[in-house]
Amino acid sequence: MPRPYVLAETNWKHLKDESIELAVLPWAATEAHNYHLPYATDTIEGTAIAEESARIAWEEGAKVIVLPTIPFGVNTGQSDIYLDMNLNPSTQFAILKDLITVLDRQGIHKFMILNSHGGNNWKSIIRELGLLFPNMFICASQWPTILDRKQYFKIPGDHADEMETSLILHLAPELVLPKKDWGSGAEKKNKIKAFREGWAWTERPWSKISEDTGVGDPSNASKEKGERFFNAICEKMGQLFIDIAQADVDNLYE
Repeated sequence: MPRPYVLAETNWKHLKDESIELAVLPWAATEAHNYHLPYATDTIEGTAIAEESARIAWEEGAKVIVLPTIPFGVNTGQSDIYLDMNLNPSTQFAILKDLITVLDRQGIHKFMILNSHGGNNWKSIIRELGLLFPNMFICASQWPTILDRKQYFKIPGDHADEMETSLILHLAPELVLPKKDWGSGAEKKNKIKAFREGWAWTERPWSKISEDTGVGDPSNASKEKGERFFNAICEKMGQLFIDIAQADVDNLYE
């Protein structure tokens, strides 16, 4: 059965009489994830989290629609990693402007980017779009930051780590290579103290910080950990969908 909250699956017969309150756009990336995870890791994760969270919200009466996932993200620091695909922030802005124009014209005035890739940075883009579309409520969420990963994983990392490996073992185990092929995910740190401490920032050239493109030890990953984490993430994200769908955006502050 087509899920009515997934645009790619639903149909005109259903949508012609529907009144959607919130449109959610998962935005991911196509990039290497250590030796053992698929290039579509971020897309698989973001899509599954958006759709399951929308199911939770829909069953509570929130009129949410999940748009098809954008599978390409900002990968400017990985230009020499073979077939890591890049969209520049200016391209992301142009895509969002066109999509939000459709929603605004059709009376869907709440829009969320569900971010599934660390290289995507939405704040400045949303600020600019907000001036162009004053009738739209535009926001972004980043699912990896929702929960304290230390409560779920022994060695939380940054990329293709225990967390992501566990999630893909749960969501798409057939795409994960045997454990003997997993890289260590060892990361080289910046020699300058301020960058190591995080109060100064510069882009990481990926091929210089990681031999296997991973950042974080995946060796303790398991399907069971992935399932538990996925369910907890979707529970919180689903509630956010409900809260936004039901909110009076002209009266958000107290």
